[in-house]
Formats: sequence, structure tokens, C-alpha cells
Amino acid sequence: MSEPVKVSNRASSIEYAIRDVVVPAIELEEQGHEIIRLNIGDPLAYDGLPTPIHMIDEYKKALERQDNGYGPSYGLNELRKAISKSEISKGWNCKPDDVYVTHGVTEALQVIFAAFLEEGDTVLAPGPHYPPYMAYPQMYGAKTVEYRLKSSEEWKIDLDDISNKMNDSVKLLVLINPNNPTGNIASSSEIQDLINIAEKWPNCTIIADEIYDGLAFSDNFISAASLSKNVPVITLNGVSKVYFAPGWRIGYMAWHDPNHTLRLVRDGVERILRSRLCASTPAQYGYLAGLCGPKDWLDKHRKLTEERMNFCLKRINEIDGLSCESPKGAFYLFVRLTNPEHQRNDKKWVLDLLHQEHVLVVHGSGFSPEFGSGHFRMVCLPPVPVLEEAFRRIERFLSS
Repeated sequence: MSEPVKVSNRASSIEYAIRDVVVPAIELEEQGHEIIRLNIGDPLAYDGLPTPIHMIDEYKKALERQDNGYGPSYGLNELRKAISKSEISKGWNCKPDDVYVTHGVTEALQVIFAAFLEEGDTVLAPGPHYPPYMAYPQMYGAKTVEYRLKSSEEWKIDLDDISNKMNDSVKLLVLINPNNPTGNIASSSEIQDLINIAEKWPNCTIIADEIYDGLAFSDNFISAASLSKNVPVITLNGVSKVYFAPGWRIGYMAWHDPNHTLRLVRDGVERILRSRLCASTPAQYGYLAGLCGPKDWLDKHRKLTEERMNFCLKRINEIDGLSCESPKGAFYLFVRLTNPEHQRNDKKWVLDLLHQEHVLVVHGSGFSPEFGSGHFRMVCLPPVPVLEEAFRRIERFLSS
């Protein structure tokens, strides 16, 4: 056999814990085992949380009228206008030209990192966090440094830790709100304090990942851009979570640049967007229908999600060896393993659970080796009977 072609360091070093754990699960399924998958935040994988029918209808109508060719590189004009109105309703002056439509938030991140980062730059992101915040910056010679979310205080932001880690190399300061994987929602005072820290560093821009904003269980969500008077904020959002259409791959970034300091970076972003052509045209029409159409369905989806989450919290509190802070939004639980032996190697615990009881969750260290270890993340979206069976297996596994 010939020598294999060498893989690049940037590709071989990427880890994505949420999907990496699927590989052994698929092997078990091929052997005939039925796996309860609680690893990925895809509401369409579970009963009772469908994509709204009026959005699907508009998607289909776009296909039927042949609106499935190349669209504008920055997004359909109608969709950019609707997104800007949505952001204005959250308290800041977002113009349609401030909005760029992307292949999900993941592509938005890749574009932002490509435009902002050079060798030696730093992204300061919460720990724990969504894995691409750690994986992608290194592609551009940059690094991610984590600031601490306080696990014993409902995962509040450790503002002192941010202050201690800020320096001239920090080009991007990340706020994931509501947070994935913890489900915590930052208070207005926390966000304002974070903005005040960033304001001391003229080259720092805030990324506000607000993809779960409509899944807050009370009226405690506040957009970061609405509080910032001087610091640039790039808001990320899209159709996948709040509109329950993750496979459509439509996201956006909305730029709040009060002092016009990002004009050169925006030129770079626009060049990248033009070079990759456009996001899916018919899916954009479907998202447009979601933004402009009825919202009563979302109240039902949110209520059902909260009911399932409360059931999970109840069962966790009944099981020796587990504990969990109560989330304020999203649809995840970041569960603490209280046994010190399990804490030391949460990935081994997750894989052992998978092989012995056929329940798939994600190890907390996959979201942050430093601040997420000793935990696992699970979604609370399946119907209660499925969740009950999963917890029965987890309880049996812990007792053994």
C-alpha cells in the first residue's frame, strides 16, 4: 500500500465532540442495538416539535416557482429587511445593510474569523462553549482562550476572569446567550459589564451568539447590541433553533458598529461572501415566512420544551451521582457528575454509558477541557417516555 497523503495540521486537530461521539454509536447501531440519542440539538429528531407549516409552504412555493437559483451574496433583500426589523424590536438600530445571510451561524463564524484574525490573535470565548469557537480560530493562526462561567453560580460570567485575560491580542470577545451548553442567560448587568471591559480595548469586537434567544423561559433575554453605545457587536442568529429548521442552514450576522471602526473588516467579509456565491435561496424564503408570519406556535413549542426540561431536572435530582443547575433557556442540560472518579474522565464515562446502556450524551470536556470537564450535555427534547427510559438506563449504569 502506498504512503498516504499527509493531512494538514489544521484539519487533523479539529474536534467536534457533539458529532464525534456519533461514530461509536453508529457502530453499535450497525450491530443491531437501538441507541437513545441525546447528543445533538436537533428538534426535528424528536416528536412534537415540527417546523411550522407556513414556513414549509413558502419553501415549497419558492421551489415551485423556480426561485431556487443563485441569490444575492449578502442575502435576499426582503429577508435582510425582515431580519433588521426583528433586531430593531430587540432595542438597537439595525439597518438592512447591516445584515448578512449565511449558511447557518457556523459559516458566519468562519467568515468572521477569516476577516478578523491573523497569526497570534486571540478569541476570548466562554468556557464551556459551542465547539467551533475553539476549532476554527486556529485555522487562521489564532488561538481561543476561555473565560470562566461559574458552575456553582448558575454558570454566571466570571467578569474578573475576562478582565485578567484581556490584552491587545484579543480581537473578538464572545458572548453565547442563551448559552450552549449550560442554558444560562446573562443578565443585563453582566452584559453591560462585559461591554465595559471590551470598551477599554479599541481593537476588540463582541460576538453575540443569540441563536437561542426565542427559547428563553421568561422575559429575561436582552440583546447585547441594544446595550452597546461604543463597542462594535456582531449578532449571530438564524432559523435553526428558534424556528425549528436546523437542516435549512440559514443564519445571519447583524453588525452594530456605532463608531464605524469595522469598515475595513466588513469589506473583507463582503469579499468572502461574494466569493462563496450565496446561501440557499428557497430556504431563505422559508425563513422569511417565519419572521413575518404568526408566532403563536412558538409559545406551544417553548412550553413543551420547558415541560420536558423540568421532567429531566426532576429525574436528575432523584439520581445519586448527578446534579444540575436549572437552565433559563435553550434546550440543553449540562449535568455534573458528582463522583470524583467519573469527573476525572467524563469522556470515558460517556463512552461506557453508550456501550453498556446505549444512551448517547456528550462529554462536558468536549465543550471545554478546563471548565466543562466532569459534566455531560444532554438535550431534553425527546418525549417524556423516551426520557424516562434514558434516565432509567443512566440510573442503572451509575448504580452498577
